[in-house]
Amino acid sequence: MLVLLPPSEGKASSGRGAPLKPESLSLPGLAEAREAVLSELVELCAGDEEKAREVLGLSEGLRGEVAKNAELRTAGARPAGEIYTGVLYDALGLASLDTAAKRRAARSLLVFSGLWGAVRVTDRIPSYRCSMGVKLPGLGALGAHWRTPMASVLPEAAGDGLVLDLRSAAYAAAWKPKGEVAGRTASVRVLHAPTRKVVSHFNKATKGRIVRSLLTAGADPKGPAELVEVLRDLGYEVEAEAAAKAGRAWSLDVLVSEVH
Repeated sequence: MLVLLPPSEGKASSGRGAPLKPESLSLPGLAEAREAVLSELVELCAGDEEKAREVLGLSEGLRGEVAKNAELRTAGARPAGEIYTGVLYDALGLASLDTAAKRRAARSLLVFSGLWGAVRVTDRIPSYRCSMGVKLPGLGALGAHWRTPMASVLPEAAGDGLVLDLRSAAYAAAWKPKGEVAGRTASVRVLHAPTRKVVSHFNKATKGRIVRSLLTAGADPKGPAELVEVLRDLGYEVEAEAAAKAGRAWSLDVLVSEVH
């Protein structure tokens, strides 16, 4: 099983660890594309601060993120699972998983990123600010920048098992499963049961809980239909829509009655 996650906007500090070693990151087929984004982002943020803030869409209160980006090559690095914070990652609670569940997380979780493309939770990265919606002056829109390298690297990472897609729309734009891989992909929404509306906070929190439940239970569904049964066994209310034709992903709605 491969679980695709969005990053968090807010991130923990880098700390005092050893700096980034780009060659050590998972998915080495993304290395060239990563270096292109990293080089331009560092150069942008080491120059005109106001221009960098405008490009990155940062408010006055986030001015310090520009200086942080300028030092990405020398800043301390920590496992990505410690860098990403926020509602989804709080609910996932990687640090409190037992040893077996942590091993499963290392194998199965893939976090998408405007800067790195995608990383495993064990990959050591510095704290940064660069969303997938950014358009860098030299590279253009990052979603488009990542599509070509992702198209060749991600199918191999997906292997022959289930792909559970929990990404937000901006990050889903960087790679869309196709063909046989799409047929074993399940895209999940979390809906408030009484209204059938997506509400951001509990959407993220419930996705974090779903991943934690799967990791803790040691579940390894082989395809979307089996995933539906596993989630129901774990106590989730799930409505599933099988793909309308071959080469399309399944759509799963997880219904939550209480907003929390």
